[in-house]
Amino acid sequence: MILRFSILFLLLIISCKEPNNKQNVLSVHDEVQISNQELPKLDSEQANKLAALPLHCINVEYPNKLSQTLGSAEDLKNPETLHPAFYGCFDWHSAVHGHWSLVSLLKANANIKNHNDLLDRLLKNLSKANIQGEVNYFSGEHNRSFERTYGWAWLLKLAEELHTWDHDVARELEENLQPLTNLIIEKYIAYLPKLNYPTRVGTHGNTAFGMSFAYDYAVAVNNEAFKRAIETRAKYFFLNDKNCPMSWEPGGSDFLSPCLEEAALMKRLLPLEEYKTWLGVFLPQLKNKNFSLETGKVSDRNDGHLVHLDGLNFSRAWSLNKISEGLPEYVHLKPVAVQHLNYSLPSIFDDSYEGGHWLGSFAIYALNSFQ
Repeated sequence: MILRFSILFLLLIISCKEPNNKQNVLSVHDEVQISNQELPKLDSEQANKLAALPLHCINVEYPNKLSQTLGSAEDLKNPETLHPAFYGCFDWHSAVHGHWSLVSLLKANANIKNHNDLLDRLLKNLSKANIQGEVNYFSGEHNRSFERTYGWAWLLKLAEELHTWDHDVARELEENLQPLTNLIIEKYIAYLPKLNYPTRVGTHGNTAFGMSFAYDYAVAVNNEAFKRAIETRAKYFFLNDKNCPMSWEPGGSDFLSPCLEEAALMKRLLPLEEYKTWLGVFLPQLKNKNFSLETGKVSDRNDGHLVHLDGLNFSRAWSLNKISEGLPEYVHLKPVAVQHLNYSLPSIFDDSYEGGHWLGSFAIYALNSFQ
């Protein structure tokens, strides 16, 4: 009897020493599978497929989720009247990054199908008059915080893409968009000092995601005041963070990783040596050469919230790639990023409207991050 209990006790001790967090442990078989992942190429065929996604929605007014605060019955207007530039794709931010998708694809693929038609569509939608209508909406008494900060971030990403595109049409579009771009910058600079605590969620309100895109724009146009505003607040929010709970991710409708988005933001802001020290404390498990992360699984592609998990896979891909950039000791994260990209990319082309109206933008941005 004593021998039996001794054996049981020994087995219990051994089992307690086994890793219990499956997301950070790879078997040899899994490691080989991930290392053999091939990065999809954003060639002309792929670009044409991806361009079709926003084209199917940027000028489709309904269904539409306005997210509008009504001050009176006078505010009850149809989406195109309220948002003459960005009324399609179900909601404002999806319309914005749908236009970003077209700009990004045109910029990278001169031989894309219907090239001139796409340019005409952009010129029509992003006219000076239409952008002024968007500015007017943000200036209204009840919607000054509209789309803070997710939609703001994508608007700045659109502005950045136009600014870095060497094309006559891009110059016209950038000029047309500038009043709204300036307004969003003003709103961001005014908002950040008042935000006492960051929002650490896997959905639209994520503070780190918004700041990353805003910072990219500030760097692209060399706006030092905007850069300082973001750097100052990001360090205040995140510099002393430790042991981000990756095991809590993902939530059921996440399309962003709170931990990885924060790590990708700080990669933009800190010198490499300082960043490596910070990352080693914030996400120490990433140092493990066998680090693994299970892809987000979508159980129902017709459910607008559950399909968010494909977006999570794309955003994890771009975040992991950003984190490993220029850091040889973290190069093992790249195959994990590619695994997430490959898992969700095939699904979006035959997707229902619930995913199709926005996931193309996430796929394009993830693919671009590897270029």
